[in-house]
Amino acid sequence: MKRQHCMPFGAEFTQEGKVRFRLWAPAAHQVMLLVDNEAPMPMQAAGQGWYQWVSEQARAGSRYRYQIDNGLCVPDPASRYNPDDVHGASEVIDPAAFDWQDGAWRGRPWEEAVIYEIHVGSFTPQGTFAAIEQKLDYLAGLGVTAIELMPVADFPGQRNWGYDGALLFAPDSVYGTPEDLKRLIQSAHQRGLMVLLDVVYNHFGPEGNYLHLYAPQFFTERHHTPWGAAINFDGENSQIVRDFYIHNALYWLEEYHFDGLRLDAVHAILDDSQPDILEALAQAVRATLGAERHIHLILENDHNAAHYLMRRQNGQTIHYDAQWNDDVHHAYHVLLTHERDGYYADYADQPIHHLGRCLTEGFAYQGEISAYRRGESRGESSAQLPPTAFVAFLQNHDQIGNRAWGERLTVLAAPQALRAAIILLLLSPSVPLLFMGEEWGACEPFPFFCGFNGELAEAVTAGRRKEFTCFARFRDSTAREAIPDPCAVRTFELAKLDWQAQNHPPHRAWLMLYQELLALRQQMIVPHVRDIRGSGFEVLAAHALHAGWQLSDARQLAVYANLGETAANLPATPQGKLFYGSEVDLDYRLSSGVLPAFTVAWYLREDHE
Repeated sequence: MKRQHCMPFGAEFTQEGKVRFRLWAPAAHQVMLLVDNEAPMPMQAAGQGWYQWVSEQARAGSRYRYQIDNGLCVPDPASRYNPDDVHGASEVIDPAAFDWQDGAWRGRPWEEAVIYEIHVGSFTPQGTFAAIEQKLDYLAGLGVTAIELMPVADFPGQRNWGYDGALLFAPDSVYGTPEDLKRLIQSAHQRGLMVLLDVVYNHFGPEGNYLHLYAPQFFTERHHTPWGAAINFDGENSQIVRDFYIHNALYWLEEYHFDGLRLDAVHAILDDSQPDILEALAQAVRATLGAERHIHLILENDHNAAHYLMRRQNGQTIHYDAQWNDDVHHAYHVLLTHERDGYYADYADQPIHHLGRCLTEGFAYQGEISAYRRGESRGESSAQLPPTAFVAFLQNHDQIGNRAWGERLTVLAAPQALRAAIILLLLSPSVPLLFMGEEWGACEPFPFFCGFNGELAEAVTAGRRKEFTCFARFRDSTAREAIPDPCAVRTFELAKLDWQAQNHPPHRAWLMLYQELLALRQQMIVPHVRDIRGSGFEVLAAHALHAGWQLSDARQLAVYANLGETAANLPATPQGKLFYGSEVDLDYRLSSGVLPAFTVAWYLREDHE
């Protein structure tokens, strides 16, 4: 089976086997095409800023660049592959050269999702797509159903989190070739695993993007972001820009057969048009691929904009399946670590109440005032949404890596409290996400890292350390200087997982716990989550709660959880059948009206009980 997403830009094979090159360069007076060692060819102006040329000499593997006004030679912004990094020549890729063997794959329903987040470069010693492929049997055996790759779009240098992408259609060559990535996805599908991709549509990285040179209309001064001028999604010429990103989404989903996308930090996408780019992109994806297979779209959105997550009356997703729920993470984190700095201050007053609201209603902030955001209201009502509209996690790349040292919860929280939180997370109806290595209690940090050089590296390092001046621990300049340099190779090497650790105590016990809980989730939770709805929660103590959910068959799911070191009193004896308890004979102990420290009990109750 062949797969190809045809685009109105970039290098595309024609039916005659020629290669059509097309570039939008409205600020250029002339564009020359340089292919391999052939003489430069002046591209034909095609109107509205487009330049085009059809080459009979170019073939798969040809290297090419565009020369702008007899000056700088630049890569193709729609390059499918840049083997010599973001400043080098682009390579012509023939998508039809890869013979797909997963034609029967239709994806998996969203309610089955258990997501495992991976940074390609630090997940394995090799740091490649091919090396991840060798770990797929392990991941399937763990009990996850989807892997989510942090951004793979070509970034400058040899190491990066991925959020500094410059060429959004090109998998970074440090991870492997386009064929390597396709083989990884195909192999995952053969094991029943979905593959999701993190994409960045709110900015380009600070190095390697040349659009300002020949297409400044790609950006707008009407809006500003933390990275400067915003992407032009709603001004003059914005339709071309919108098409660029919509094609990017369709490209990854069609040509690479990804099962879904996670759109990073969409609160930094500024668009006053109707429909906005988020709605237009989702509509295009649903219209193009929605009837063919399960496609999942996920947001990261600090605004807690619940309207993007709305369902039809039959429960079908309209635009986006889910949002990463930072609220639930922050509530868990305050309860487990007692930290109150930074954005944790918004959860420090009643963390258990915030957690209960997240478990049963989605967001903790549904229009309430956020002191951390200088008194702004945050969020929209989410209680009407199903729990599967929210991705819940104890750890992810942001919440680990945004810390100065990148510490994991393994070294921040008491093991008993962390164990209880894991049991609560993995059996709750919301879609759970694990960060790589979490399942065996990995101790390796995941600090922020990148591969910039020169003045840019100095600026990034200084900026990184400045970010922490609002934390009491780092108000002293000497303390800030000790924060790992994100541009140092050593900082990246610290993040590499130690796979041997999982074979030794206490890591083996953590791994067995995750395997047990994920197997139980598929048996007891997944069959019900499509139609489940939160039925409220009750705070039992400053660190304990009781929460419930109504199932479509009139049964009720309930949990009693204590994340603290002291027991909590129960107002009534739990009803129903205990299907998981964190301790032996926990049901008997709860019948006495006491919820012991660091315990979790899950019940399934018939409506008449």
